Amino acid sequence: MNMMIFGAGFSGLAIARELAGECGFAGGTTRGPARFDQLRAAGLVPFVYEGGQPSADLGDALSRTTHLVMSIAPDSGGDPLLDAFAGGLGTVMPKLEWIGYLSTVGVYGDHGGEWVDEDTVCRPVSERSVARLAAEEGWAALAGQAGVPLAVLRLSGIYGPGRNAIRTIQQGRARRLIKPGQVFNRIHVADIGGATALLARARLGGIYNVTDDMPAPPQDVIEFAAKLMGVEPPPETDFETADLSPMARSFYGENKRVANARIKAAGYRFRFPDYASGLEDLLRDGA
Repeated sequence: MNMMIFGAGFSGLAIARELAGECGFAGGTTRGPARFDQLRAAGLVPFVYEGGQPSADLGDALSRTTHLVMSIAPDSGGDPLLDAFAGGLGTVMPKLEWIGYLSTVGVYGDHGGEWVDEDTVCRPVSERSVARLAAEEGWAALAGQAGVPLAVLRLSGIYGPGRNAIRTIQQGRARRLIKPGQVFNRIHVADIGGATALLARARLGGIYNVTDDMPAPPQDVIEFAAKLMGVEPPPETDFETADLSPMARSFYGENKRVANARIKAAGYRFRFPDYASGLEDLLRDGA
């Protein structure tokens, strides 16, 4: 496969590492040359993309691309690539065989802590989740016109090396916010890489929740991480009176348990099926 990853950040680099050695060509985009070395270390040929039409060198790489991963979040203007590819994917990527779009479980909205799966009706609450659902629909239309399978990976809260509860405690930024009944799912970035790779290799389309088996209250994760580290957890803070940014508070406006049976049925087995196994591994690796 020849792969291009638009938005080769935390998740995009995990995908690149998972497929290292399997691609005839693998490229990734970033907003500027400052991260070129990081992309190269993951086996990617780096390109700059800041929106609009792709540059000539990026366009040349796209003409050879068979597998496209879109990992750029929509902004206030929507998904940047939908306008760039409005004329049809076939004119830009004539060899395209598969598309992976990284979305979010936020598109389901609030379900009062009940279980949701890929067949649950989406009713997003936040502006960012509304934009994600619109982007999903835009990519589905483009893929349908091109006759190319589209895999939509709906991701829960992402953690991994350098971005986890252990690091948050070390940095003194951890909080134990208490909102009765609130739960979240999570996903280790390595499982994003693994699940995407499985779908890309098999050229599978459809919607998949890529999330762990263990939705849990956020304070439980902080308490477990503190116990692993042998330190006292931060004091409990009532959510209603906590000093939070509007974005941080908005995350707590959506409460659901997300099922992942479909990606398992496709053949994926999670390396870190719960936050406990993920954090234990990160602590062992010093990450």
